[in-house]
Amino acid sequence: MSLRVGFLRAVNLGRRRVPMGRLAAVCEELGYADVWTYVNSGNVVFDTTGARGAVEAAMEKALEAEFGFECTTFVRTAAQLRQVLDAEPFTLAPGDTHFVTFLKEAPAPGDAKALEALSNDFETLEVHGADVHWHMRGKSTDSRLTRRDWEKVLGPLSSTSRNVTMLTRLVAKIDAA
Repeated sequence: MSLRVGFLRAVNLGRRRVPMGRLAAVCEELGYADVWTYVNSGNVVFDTTGARGAVEAAMEKALEAEFGFECTTFVRTAAQLRQVLDAEPFTLAPGDTHFVTFLKEAPAPGDAKALEALSNDFETLEVHGADVHWHMRGKSTDSRLTRRDWEKVLGPLSSTSRNVTMLTRLVAKIDAA
């Protein structure tokens, strides 16, 4: 068994409600151990075995059955999250924002270049395997990139993003457990 974190795409926005207690229960029903959730944005920590793709597929199927809508899920091990945070590809100024966007797989080299080419004077994208570091010179609400920009390169339902501040707190909680 290894400690994993599942990140659900676009939940608790509008009508796509996923109560964290039910999310944990669904994961327990899948046979995952030591399940707990973190903040109300679709983050669940658990122990399990199996390949990432198989875990993601099982979660997506069970969550769609439970909630009635697609719940695209991105899974990383605790060690992979530590590597993401250790990368520190940007020097942040006060007021800057740093997100990590999780993908199912590392994009093909041409797609990675196309993602990085979405960078502009407000934000910079840097692809690291199946993760994209996204630096914004200001608040995320001021981003010039839209979901459609990402989907032109990767297709629909292809990513979910989390703030590095939240990820740092999550990893600290994992390490303290």
